[in-house]
Amino acid sequence: MKNVKIYGDLLKLDLQRFAVDSTDGLVGTGTKLERSEDGSTWEEIADIKTIPELGGDTEKVDVTTLADDRRKQVEGIQNASNVQFQAVYKGASFAKALKQAGDRKQYQWKVTYPDGMTATMRGSYNIKFASVAVNGALGYTITITVSDGPHFTAAPGSETPKG
Repeated sequence: MKNVKIYGDLLKLDLQRFAVDSTDGLVGTGTKLERSEDGSTWEEIADIKTIPELGGDTEKVDVTTLADDRRKQVEGIQNASNVQFQAVYKGASFAKALKQAGDRKQYQWKVTYPDGMTATMRGSYNIKFASVAVNGALGYTITITVSDGPHFTAAPGSETPKG
């Protein structure tokens, strides 16, 4: 349903105008970090300022034999790593993030980008308060020790057309 009729033909509303179009690229405005204890109910965890690189580098496995005249390598497993999210200090959201920081419990985490693409991971987390400077915003870092993930899910409707 592309057009919605309201009061006959007096006003036509094109719903597609309000969808995020990432065909020419995408800005990060609207990206959010959420946490869940069981993966069913999500809550935005902080006022995030930066999202780190997500994903892992693949280890190389050496398969060189004595008969080879050059080193040979194959792709191994991906490294899990720590990811650090920078946040702006705001009392209530900081208190929410701080409440369970450092408890070593494994939480589900989800980063949702403006077009609906998501990255999910599991891990524990800690908080480190940032340095303070003259005329600078207070901030802190949420460091997640990733034990599984991240796993990416493409934005709805972003499949490549076949042809």
